[in-house]
Amino acid sequence: MSEPATLLPDAGPLITLAYADALDLLCKPSWPIVLVDRVLHEVTRNQTPTSEKLARWVESSKVAIGATRTFRHYQQTLAAGTATGRQSNLGELAIQETMNDFALDQPQKTGVFLFEDHKIARASFFVPDNCRKISTRAFLLFLEQKGWLESAAEIERRAIQAGRSFSRLRFPPE
Repeated sequence: MSEPATLLPDAGPLITLAYADALDLLCKPSWPIVLVDRVLHEVTRNQTPTSEKLARWVESSKVAIGATRTFRHYQQTLAAGTATGRQSNLGELAIQETMNDFALDQPQKTGVFLFEDHKIARASFFVPDNCRKISTRAFLLFLEQKGWLESAAEIERRAIQAGRSFSRLRFPPE
């Protein structure tokens, strides 16, 4: 029997599912979940409508936190007072680092990197052979097809009604 895939969500899907009160859906496939350290920082560093909910979910779900050199370097430059102020795309850089490490350290396992739809459309990541990059919508549709979710559209609707600006782009395009 093959090992289960490992789910590695980016900030966008976490925020969307938190708005929809549906973070538990990440656990439906029964795959191990690894949250990249920089992504955890991004979703909890400021007070937002979802930051506390996400912090509680990470704690209660006992999600593994994946350490990255990207985030460690960021923390070191902050502590040394040499930070340039550049923070944009550090989460994506940490995800790319994690993808590369996953391919090198765990080539027999499949990594499923979950991104928000508009980020997938523009992101130019190198995706190793043992990794998959999927959108929030594609993940929700997967859960619906497996019978683990009644309606993917309902989750999207709940997130939007709660204030989430869900991407209008579709990936893959219809």
